[in-house]
Amino acid sequence: MCKSAQNYKQNNRVTQGNDQQSSIAGSDKDTALALFSICTCEQIGPCFRNAMTSPLYLAITLALCVAGYLLGSVLWAVLLPAVWVGFIYYCSYELYDSYVREHLRTDMQDIPGNYLSRPDDCFWVAEAEVDGRPEVLGTGAVVVKHSGKEKHGWLCRMMVSQQCRRLGLGRRLAQTGVDFCKERGFSKVVLETSSTQMPAVALYNKLGFSIVASHTETEAPSWIVLLARATMFRMEKKL
Repeated sequence: MCKSAQNYKQNNRVTQGNDQQSSIAGSDKDTALALFSICTCEQIGPCFRNAMTSPLYLAITLALCVAGYLLGSVLWAVLLPAVWVGFIYYCSYELYDSYVREHLRTDMQDIPGNYLSRPDDCFWVAEAEVDGRPEVLGTGAVVVKHSGKEKHGWLCRMMVSQQCRRLGLGRRLAQTGVDFCKERGFSKVVLETSSTQMPAVALYNKLGFSIVASHTETEAPSWIVLLARATMFRMEKKL
């Protein structure tokens, strides 16, 4: 068990009006941004493996290898499938890297302004004392959404440091978001995750969420999502 995980504590930081004491800033903000980037880009590898181990892509790789061999060159037999594999890795990389670039440019650039400026929004961090200093281990956020007269919470920015996973921190962060939505009288909690994050899907299922829709709309071009064979899951929990 990592030293950080032995003594983590939940620190809800919600600002209302001009209450700047609760704003995430300084080193906390820098760590939150780094955690967002690292945790998101960690999905590149699983996405690539899921795509390349599919029966279709295995068949394409084999076909390219055979085609290169039939061209009478061992070099082509190696080069053609290598180019194909490299191209699929690029698609997997661009899928998640474009997501990081877009959100670092928009909402994550100003966390207090986008997540702490309204009473029905929230951004929090999970921290632990490490060598006498607080260390950010995870983040989460809720943004209010309106549907007619009803309000629901959008649970997002759920990130947990790799060294502290499988210790219940992700569950605690998600439950904090659900409890926040209940306190605000929201009708439901909604979130999105991807097909490469099945451990997260399993966690949300245990918390009472269920998949209600799937789509392939992301910050990346549609052809990249198609070739990366990724699917976005929308999950809901009624309150």
